[in-house]
Order: sequence, then structure tokens, then C-alpha cells
Amino acid sequence: MTTENLTDQTETCPAQGLLKMLAGKWKPEIFRLATEAPLRFSSLLRQIDGSNKQSLAVALKELEEAGLLEKVIIRQKPLHIEHNLTEKGKSLIPVFKQLEGLV
Repeated sequence: MTTENLTDQTETCPAQGLLKMLAGKWKPEIFRLATEAPLRFSSLLRQIDGSNKQSLAVALKELEEAGLLEKVIIRQKPLHIEHNLTEKGKSLIPVFKQLEGLV
């Protein structure tokens, strides 16, 4: 099999698309935490050792763009933002549970 054929196969594989969505230093951990409760940015900074504001902001934005997280603005004093799993994100929870059993 040529490398060109291999590239074509990985680009059409649904699992490859999922892995691309979750690729990144903090994305799997953010996703895992989002399955437990809504996420607040300051809480993420405390919970993920070694993270920083910039890298977390980029990861959150990419997960939103992938349709796995949604940003919810809570209009109370003080105003705050939470990140919740979308229906698409929730549909991936069983996949992650199965992967946990393999490790």
C-alpha cells in the first residue's frame, strides 16, 4: 500500500476525525472534566496542572468549533461563563468509557 492510499484512508475514517477534534495537550482532560460538571475557566486553570490561560483558551475555542462544547453566559452578578458539553459531546461519553476500560 502506498503512503498516498494510506493518507486517503485516514482522511475518510470517522475515528480519524474524532481524534483530530480531540488532539491537543489539554483537550482530552477538558472533555473528561466537562463530563462531570459545567466548566468555568478559573476552575480549569486550577484543575489542570501545568496549563496556562492562553493554551486553555485555545483548546476551549477549538472544542467549541468542533461542536463538542458550548459557551453559556450566566447573566448574574458577577457575570460568569460556563462551558457545557453539547449533545454531540455527550454522545461521545460512551466511547470514552470504553477507551478507559482498555487502558
